[in-house]
Amino acid sequence: MRKLKSASTPVDDVGRQYHIHLRRGDVPRYVLLPGDPGRVPLIAKYWDEFREVARHREYVTYVGRYRGVEVAATSTGIGGPAAAIAIEELLRVGADTFIRVGTTGALQKHIGLGDVVISTAAVRYDGTSKIYVGVEYPAVADLEVTLALIEAAEELGVRYHVGITASSDSFYVGQGRPGFRNYMPEEWAGIERRLQEINVLNFEMESATIFTLANIYGVRAGTVCAAVANRVTNEFIPDIGVEDAIRVSNEAVRILSEWDTIKKEGGFRTPSVKVIKEYLARRGV
Repeated sequence: MRKLKSASTPVDDVGRQYHIHLRRGDVPRYVLLPGDPGRVPLIAKYWDEFREVARHREYVTYVGRYRGVEVAATSTGIGGPAAAIAIEELLRVGADTFIRVGTTGALQKHIGLGDVVISTAAVRYDGTSKIYVGVEYPAVADLEVTLALIEAAEELGVRYHVGITASSDSFYVGQGRPGFRNYMPEEWAGIERRLQEINVLNFEMESATIFTLANIYGVRAGTVCAAVANRVTNEFIPDIGVEDAIRVSNEAVRILSEWDTIKKEGGFRTPSVKVIKEYLARRGV
């Protein structure tokens, strides 16, 4: 029978975290975060090599190398509560850079099915982030991760959009879809139209929690999602664009690794113009 250290410190005698079943040294600093456990092997198929290191509940983790860079992918399950558990425990085992790789519903007509959306920030309609900090605290993506995702999409020729995302713990009522027997509280009726009016690009379920925790803990996080639905045109094609989102996320890890190396060698703290110029010079651009 597996015994944990204590109720307040839920790790076993070798340091494995309660939910993700990982311990320090099992994963590198860069971790991709799909919601769906089935998306982990889809991400890893682009790597030079990979292996499964843990599987427990909704948390499946593979580690490997992408173009020589050590990387991991851990599924988070659906919604902020499960994503927060993944972030908390991954931080405890040494990760510090996270990219959510998900699917989303577009709120703007010009976003086509299969396009990817790169989030700069998230409207905090989740409940989990509010447990950590008041609603005045912004859920903002990390600048470096966002720039790397944009650069990756550009290099790969993937059609992308950049802007604000809305995150809800509710797939149905909280995103303006009728509940069972058409139940719809007045405050959520038409929420997709109101968000469209204020130029929010898309609806999903995890980014607000991930961004909030990452900023509180001083680590990096970003999001790239495939638009599998459009709430304006009322179209939905599951999994369309997912491969492009995966490709962008993997390539962003390579770019971040190169930027991190340049920063370390040159004593830079951010992806400044100097860092980007050196990155381009190294690639012969």
